[in-house]
Amino acid sequence: MKKLRTTLLATITAACALVATPALSAAGPTAAPSPIGASPYLYNGWASPPNPVEVMNATGIRDFTLAFVLSDGTCNPAWDGTRPLQGGVDAATIDAIRAAGGDVIPSIGGYNGAKLGEVCPDATSLAGAYQEVIDAYGFNSIDIDIEATEFTDPAAQDRVLEALRIVEANNPGLRTVVTFPTLISGPNQAGVRMIQRAAELGTDVDVWTQMPFNFGGTDMAADTITATEALKDLLKSTFGYSDAEAYARTGISSMNGRTDTGEIVRPADFQRMADYATANGLGRFTFWSANRDRPCSGDPSACSGIDQQPWEFTRIVAAFAG
Repeated sequence: MKKLRTTLLATITAACALVATPALSAAGPTAAPSPIGASPYLYNGWASPPNPVEVMNATGIRDFTLAFVLSDGTCNPAWDGTRPLQGGVDAATIDAIRAAGGDVIPSIGGYNGAKLGEVCPDATSLAGAYQEVIDAYGFNSIDIDIEATEFTDPAAQDRVLEALRIVEANNPGLRTVVTFPTLISGPNQAGVRMIQRAAELGTDVDVWTQMPFNFGGTDMAADTITATEALKDLLKSTFGYSDAEAYARTGISSMNGRTDTGEIVRPADFQRMADYATANGLGRFTFWSANRDRPCSGDPSACSGIDQQPWEFTRIVAAFAG
């Protein structure tokens, strides 16, 4: 199996080198490449996570973002900081998704827990931890979900950006996503600093993805679009991209239903976001989380807290994938 995964990785890497940046045709935006473009978050750290193959069959979604890889207390990666990187429920989830014709992008970080970007002492060791995650399953993409003090501490930001530059150099064709909080007005001071610092360091992130929730939103679709336009403009001015290139490097990672602060993202809001993302050729459109993409009024880890159809948000993301 390890030999097979190595062979598959070589094939995938060669193909990915041709599509590292979502392309724009004369006819307009094309779908972002798998598994970055459309991959709802799936989290095995909560009780009774959904069966991903059942969700795939019900919605047409192909890919998932599997969360979260954290520090085990040292500069070693582990799922949720507690489960071994290889084996167990997470390996079974990845194998099942791939056997059903999909793929996985691992999410490294998140809001809670010990972050590798803070625990690892330098960029070289952090790059080694990222490489261990990549090698464990032959991943062709990684998502760095940078939040809390890993996001606000300049030294931690620099370690993350420098480590990404190292793994990109060592893995031609690897695609990278950086996911981070936002204001309605766009990236906050830490976000602006991170993007400008990436340009200074020469770190080429494929898709910068904001999380437009828990930010005082009222009209969640309109507020998301406002934040996303500001991110696009920042990427354009920082890196010298055209509008089309900047949109292709921009992503949205929303939250379905009731957010942590009581905002409400309804399916209609999410569809407006999807229409905007499709029309402008965004590089990523996703949400937290597939676990919550079902109706109920109880545990917020198991449902959205609003009236919706099962997997309604996932179907919208699947349509974005094309």
